[in-house]
Amino acid sequence: MVKRSRNAPNKNGPTFVEEASLLAQGYSLIAGLDEVGRGPLAGPVVAGVAILPPRPQGKWLRLIRDSKQLSAAQREAALECLREHALALNVGVCTPAEVDRLGIAPATRLAMCRALTSLPLKPQFLLLDAFPLPEVDLPQKAIVRGDALCYSIAAASIVAKVARDRMMAQAERDYPGYGFARHKGYGTRAHIDRLNSLGPCAIHRYTFAPIKYMTAKFGATT
Repeated sequence: MVKRSRNAPNKNGPTFVEEASLLAQGYSLIAGLDEVGRGPLAGPVVAGVAILPPRPQGKWLRLIRDSKQLSAAQREAALECLREHALALNVGVCTPAEVDRLGIAPATRLAMCRALTSLPLKPQFLLLDAFPLPEVDLPQKAIVRGDALCYSIAAASIVAKVARDRMMAQAERDYPGYGFARHKGYGTRAHIDRLNSLGPCAIHRYTFAPIKYMTAKFGATT
């Protein structure tokens, strides 16, 4: 069963409205699922999953927001709180090569499936940001702007974002000169300038413009 919701954004941050409704229906293991890295020109797409306690309490909840609304330091602090209080956290990754081979939408769903497959607990219900996951045979609800509205999805967005940012920091060390630690692979002016100078490297997405137009000049990999 897949549901879609188009709730308006909550200016006061996420709530447990969705989770409370599901708890009343008998679901106790509710997983939030979100991804990061669909749009960049380089690096993986990463999915995060989080199962929070059924009725969480405490000041730590103030730190849980849509990851895009938090600074890097705030995300790291929020992740530490999630590690202490969440029932389960996990990530799933799809490599740039898989993105090129499969396409970004299937690769994103594969990353989500991988996050769920190796999760220590089996969820009873999924709450997803924006898009359903038909590959998984679990009841689920996709919520537009879910990372801003729903605590479980917001938690998953933090898990995914911190994991991917750390991967891109490592990419900066593995492929110096591109500035991956700063722009995280997104198509900023600085990134495009470095691409024009150095050419694409092994973690760039060769099916994404403008990289697919650079192969004639620089070759398929560097």
